[in-house]
Parts: sequence; structure tokens; C-alpha cells
Amino acid sequence: MFWWQDEVGQGVRVAFTDRGAGNLALHTGDDATAVRNRRAALERSMGVPGGSLVFLEQVHGTDVADADRQDRPAVPTADAAVSTRGVPLAVMVADCVPVVLVGAGPQGPVTGVAHAGRRGLLDGVLERTVEQLLARGARRLTAWIGPSICGSCYEVPAALHEQSVARIPAVAATTSWGTPALDLRAGARDRLSSLGVGVVEPAAPEPSCTRENEQLSSHRRDPGSGRIVGLVWGTGARREVAA
Repeated sequence: MFWWQDEVGQGVRVAFTDRGAGNLALHTGDDATAVRNRRAALERSMGVPGGSLVFLEQVHGTDVADADRQDRPAVPTADAAVSTRGVPLAVMVADCVPVVLVGAGPQGPVTGVAHAGRRGLLDGVLERTVEQLLARGARRLTAWIGPSICGSCYEVPAALHEQSVARIPAVAATTSWGTPALDLRAGARDRLSSLGVGVVEPAAPEPSCTRENEQLSSHRRDPGSGRIVGLVWGTGARREVAA
């Protein structure tokens, strides 16, 4: 079910699922009841209350949802979310970069998730998410970057490559077959590091490229493979966030 998971401090756990958890997205044409059952099974595995895990209606934008608001929609339309109350958060991907963030806040951990696809990354979704975390008093922010398509596999037209590199030079890449490509993971690392955020790329037993690893969901390899998710949730006792 989990590609990687770990306790990262302050009673907070970070994880990324693999296809063992099944497709967790409701917008891919899968049976809705089956998806909801998988989400419920995931919540049981996480040890969180049923129905407490916040998913997003992701639109490749830069809006950041406040998961703590009592009047928020059950499924906010946004590509990132933040919480100071330990609300379990999920971000769905199938080649885009899932980013999970944790910082120390005035009254406990401050957490967030972000969906960094090409458009969102270039338009500043990570900057917006970090801004919202800092506004909530977060210190010593650390970001975990989950599985995504690698720079050697993410082929793009030459004009799009040029436009993207002009915005974030770190995304420049070439496919393993010699054509223009983008390295979204490198771009995410660059943006986060420039904001003073520590970056962790988990060392999992399985490869992190979604296109190369059939245990992960990849829209490019198989549009029907569904979505995996990045997760952050509270587990109880609080400890210092790992540097």
C-alpha cells in the first residue's frame, strides 16, 4: 500500500502510496464506490477517523486550501492545503510531483501538501504553499518530495521546454532518447531550497520515477492507472521535526 512512509517528528507521519492501495481518485472514470472503499481502507491503515482525510479537486492551479476552516467544502478546489490542527491531508498524482511539508508551529506542527505539476510548479504553487505555512507561524520547514516522472522520461515540445526553462532553469532536462524534457523534481527542489525549506527525497526500495516503475501510477505510461497520493497526518505524541 505504501511506497514509503515514516514518522518525521512532532507526532507527524508522512507517506506516499503505491498502486497496492489502488486508484484513489474519483475523476478517472473508476467506480466511485470502489474508490471510496479504497480511501476508507487507507484511512484505517493510517489510523485516522473515517472520512477525515481531506482530498482536493486539483486543477493545476496555485490556490491553497485552509483545511482547518469549519466552512470549507468537503473537497476544496485547490492544488495545495495546509493545517495547524493535524487534519489528515492528501495530494493525488500520476506523474506530477507530490510535495508534503511539515514545520514547527506556535502550538504544534504545521502541515501541508502540494500538487506540483508543470503548470502549478511554474506558476508558483510551492511558493504559495510555503507562504501560507509561514503565515501560520511555521518554522524549520521540511518538504518531502514523492514519486513523479523523472527528467529522463518527461518529454515535451521544444517550445514548451524553452518557455519552462526561462521560468525555472533547474527544470532543463533531456530524455534518455535525446529529446527536450523537463525535470519537475529538480524544479521543485530548486523552488523549495530558494525559500529556505529543507528538502528530503525518501530512499524507498522501489524506483521513484512513475513512468518507469509499474508499481506507481503514471498517466503517460498508462492513463488508466489511476492516482497515488502523498499523505501527512498526526499520530499523537509530539516530537521535534527531523532536520
